[in-house]
Amino acid sequence: MQEQRAGAIVNVSSIAGHVGIAGASVYVGSKHAVEGMTKAVALEGAEIGIRVNAVAPGPVATDMLDRFVGNDDSAKEGFLATIPAKRAAAVDEIAQTIVFLASDKAGYLTGQIVAVDGGYSAQ
Repeated sequence: MQEQRAGAIVNVSSIAGHVGIAGASVYVGSKHAVEGMTKAVALEGAEIGIRVNAVAPGPVATDMLDRFVGNDDSAKEGFLATIPAKRAAAVDEIAQTIVFLASDKAGYLTGQIVAVDGGYSAQ
């Protein structure tokens, strides 16, 4: 990327990169680190045409969500009730955001953390 003076990096964070979650300190810490690194590397690469952004998903309909709520349907419903959209994201919704951030259509975006969280971070 440095040689061609162009490129796009998209990191994956989480809403846990914006807030604390009790019982998940290591995960939360790692996601805060991803967001800080995204911003620092974006500043390092901007002048030479390398864009660096991150996507920060809220709950996504995956096995990880099931593990997080302990495979308990009522716990999942309670957790999703805290999301303004009242549902988990589909994997495709996150993937489409990553594709956009990596594309030339996002040519002036760098150093951004894009929350794909059904409105959670707007609260």
